[in-house]
Amino acid sequence: QVQLVESGGGLVQAGGSLRRSCTASGSIFSPKAMGWYRQAPGKQRELVARIPIGGSTMYADSVKGRFTISRDNAKNTVYLQMNSLKPEDTAVYYCNFLFVSYGDYWGQGTQVTVSS
Repeated sequence: QVQLVESGGGLVQAGGSLRRSCTASGSIFSPKAMGWYRQAPGKQRELVARIPIGGSTMYADSVKGRFTISRDNAKNTVYLQMNSLKPEDTAVYYCNFLFVSYGDYWGQGTQVTVSS
């Protein structure tokens, strides 16, 4: 049984930084791709950043230049460094792992609140 455990997040002032991490347990294979999504109140869940194996990272236009996604394959962990945070970044953030053998898995979601 694969489980994703998120850490980081919380409350920060505009212009501040946060670092998120998400680790998969129970998996013996590295995921094909890892990513971060977010969902603000009243809005659909949207892709924030994605990092596939052997491919280029992808970022939502709204976070380019401010957020950085990275991964540690040995630890089955993905990170999201969020800098220059804005109030519009406020949302519940979810990590997502795509495994070739196991399919799609989601983290539990963590609130990130950016105060103005």
